[in-house]
Amino acid sequence: MDITWHGHSTFAVEVGDTRLLIDPFFDNPKTALEPSDVDQPDFVLLTHGHADHIAHAGEFSDATLVAVPELAAYAEEELGFENAVGGMGMNMGGTVECGDAFVTMVRADHTNGIMTGFEQSAGPPAGFVVSTTKPTQETDPESEAFYHAGDTALMSEMRDVIGPFLEPDVAAVPAGDHFTMGPTQAAIAVDWVDADYAIPMHYDTFPPVEIDTDDFVREVKATGSDAEVVVLDGDETFTL
Repeated sequence: MDITWHGHSTFAVEVGDTRLLIDPFFDNPKTALEPSDVDQPDFVLLTHGHADHIAHAGEFSDATLVAVPELAAYAEEELGFENAVGGMGMNMGGTVECGDAFVTMVRADHTNGIMTGFEQSAGPPAGFVVSTTKPTQETDPESEAFYHAGDTALMSEMRDVIGPFLEPDVAAVPAGDHFTMGPTQAAIAVDWVDADYAIPMHYDTFPPVEIDTDDFVREVKATGSDAEVVVLDGDETFTL
């Protein structure tokens, strides 16, 4: 599994011959790419409807969309998507097969309104666990799993569900504070999901979310977690 960070919360994930793009937003200082520079994905995963997560989704509308039904309906009407998983999107707790990958939708603790002159609901916000095998209650030592937490606060579901049952090897957690978790709560999230690797995201894009990533590294260590913090440069790839 190859995991590439394009800044903010934008990740490209390759599993076998399948390419997934999560929350495409390229107007951020960590990437040198324009949407047209990015290989067309097979699937686009949207955690929620805020502009810094769907801004460039329409550039990839030939892909199959993975999102909650409310956001999928908006994306079909306004962003040009014609194909959503299941015909209408998916919802919390569901797992869908996406080419060579399996995508499980999990809860995120955030808001999810779309501002289009008036505010409309985009359904509940989400996170995703992308895995090489379908999750079961039996641990598969050969399976690989990447948790994209979306925009979220710390929540007990990380400790009670996502960690023990979905077993992510890599956790990408928002660490910029103000709109999401900051370094301290993000570090606790890494500990709770028992990830082997932790990637901070959703930071340094705007002044309110500027942080020193050394704080995140220190906080992860302070939890007692054995997770290795991987601070990626923009457009850099981590191979699991």
